[in-house]
Amino acid sequence: MHSKNIVAIGGGGFGRSLGSLEIEKYIASLINKKRPKICFIPTASGDSSLYKLNFYRAFSKLDCITSHIDFFSRTENLEEKVLTQDIIYVGGGNTKSMLAVWKEWNLHNILQNAYEKGIVMSGVSAGAICWFDKGITDSFANELNIINCLGIVDGIACPHFDEEKEREPYVSDIIKREVIESCICIEGNCALHIKNDFDFSSIDFGNGKKCFKVSKENNSLKKEIL
Repeated sequence: MHSKNIVAIGGGGFGRSLGSLEIEKYIASLINKKRPKICFIPTASGDSSLYKLNFYRAFSKLDCITSHIDFFSRTENLEEKVLTQDIIYVGGGNTKSMLAVWKEWNLHNILQNAYEKGIVMSGVSAGAICWFDKGITDSFANELNIINCLGIVDGIACPHFDEEKEREPYVSDIIKREVIESCICIEGNCALHIKNDFDFSSIDFGNGKKCFKVSKENNSLKKEIL
């Protein structure tokens, strides 16, 4: 029986600055291996070259075997590539566009399979919410929206909870109006580590950053620290 892991990062990490690579070290440490193989999927940023460069800089420093998957130039055999990794890391950007491209290439099913096999799934922002049933996204220009995601783990997730001022009021509103029952909210410089589907722990790599479960209790909002 493989241990299953998802590390969903609310914001921050190598995409912003290389820094001390706290969360990257944490992700790499989940693989008990000298040189874990990690593959970066930057679809949400349109395969941004600078983002890929930062990924290589970060994880090469941690002595990982690094590679990435492109969808906007020639795309390699995805099953072969994904299923030979130890860790998958999904970058931030436009979640809706990313999921549409993945679906076209059947990557969503390959990732599900990889997760079941014990390959660590991780990512930031779009790469954090994609693993859940649904996510709160700013993929649309004018407003936040709820979007259907991969459904590998239960629940609805919202990244950047303390970093973008419209996030908390939006989540509060849709819970009050009973559009959703509850939401897992991840602050910037914080990650939610989900082990074997149900075991949640919060990883602070900022300064007292947290993950919350926000829900409604007796007509008022309840914020429970995970």
